[in-house]
Amino acid sequence: MEDWVRDNLETAKKLAESGLCNHCLGRMFGKIGTGMTDEQRGEIIRRDLGECGSATAPEEFCPLCENVFDMIGRFAEAAAESVNSVESDNFLIGTRVEPEISRREKEIIEEYGLENAESIKSELNREIGKAAIGMIGRPVEFKNPQVVACVDTRFADVSLDIAPLFIAGRYNKYSREIPQTIWPCRVCHGKGCDHCHGKGKMYMTSVQEIIGDIALEMTGGKEHFFHGMGREDIDARMMGDGRPFVLEISDPKIRNIDLDELAERANESDLAGFRDLHFVKREAVERYKGAASDKEYKVHVVTDGKLNKDKVFEVALSFSNAVIDQRTPRRVEHRRADLVRKRKVHWVRADAVGDSSFDLELRTDSGTYVKEFVSGDDGRSVPSFSERLGVQCRVETLDVTAIDYHEP
Repeated sequence: MEDWVRDNLETAKKLAESGLCNHCLGRMFGKIGTGMTDEQRGEIIRRDLGECGSATAPEEFCPLCENVFDMIGRFAEAAAESVNSVESDNFLIGTRVEPEISRREKEIIEEYGLENAESIKSELNREIGKAAIGMIGRPVEFKNPQVVACVDTRFADVSLDIAPLFIAGRYNKYSREIPQTIWPCRVCHGKGCDHCHGKGKMYMTSVQEIIGDIALEMTGGKEHFFHGMGREDIDARMMGDGRPFVLEISDPKIRNIDLDELAERANESDLAGFRDLHFVKREAVERYKGAASDKEYKVHVVTDGKLNKDKVFEVALSFSNAVIDQRTPRRVEHRRADLVRKRKVHWVRADAVGDSSFDLELRTDSGTYVKEFVSGDDGRSVPSFSERLGVQCRVETLDVTAIDYHEP
């Protein structure tokens, strides 16, 4: 007799006499010993009980699982058919069990104090997975599966939970008339109305849509989401090496798409450009969104009065590693907390100074409001270029020229 059976003899005898199938009987001691299935455990228990003169056979219809394990083959075929309909490097099987079965199992475990019992869901997941793996031809992945096939054992239906696909890269925005992401209509919130001419959005397209719509077509996905490392204003351009971003595709049927083709097709647009596309994991989204990278800008400034050229250069030089206080600008206070934030202006260079306009190039901390640094925003940004120059200034055009970020 097995030692673990001897240690649990009375409980095992009562459970066996209740007519449980070998799967369910063995599962009540599923965490004891290794190298055997729950069904084999049940067989061992009945064999050892028989040697003690307490032979019992399982009932024809298991009072606990209702013979659900007789359906393993059918469940595995249904799961394999669903998983094989999408592209993935791995898979995992999950199950949905009849609530009444789960309730009965819980009552048995509590009644007999079965601390080493395994749940029926766990056994079904494992046994269906073992039966399906040969039909799927991909490895099982427990930690980060790309696709999970959930088998509803009540109806043999299968639903797929497909992990999103994440594509990182950098984008340039050449237009001053499109936003970074889809901008739903303020009136109808995406439903379509007279205000947005039935489009459901404020702008015809966006950086997100230019690449996202193509990626959706290539992957057979459901939706796309855009995660940028910050964003520029609609009327600003993103130049230089571009802004890092992650494009997320939900429910992709095809994962291994040609990223060179994606970039080539997206770059047919003259509104934005894309480069350095590569696949990343989900963790990259938080890493990109949480990065605090210094940025460089080029702005064209116009003034309300005539300029002293030397004074412009002098003020520019005065903002070397200068700390400024910026209260949330009025233009964004409807969606940002009204706070005063300290930001550093690392350096400023002036050029092309005319009678009432000039260019500035500058490098600042992440999160600096450059337009307000130049204008002063009615005293909400202190010190400002306008304040030190003694002439009211306003940014007419703004380009982001560099974002100081390097992949870890």
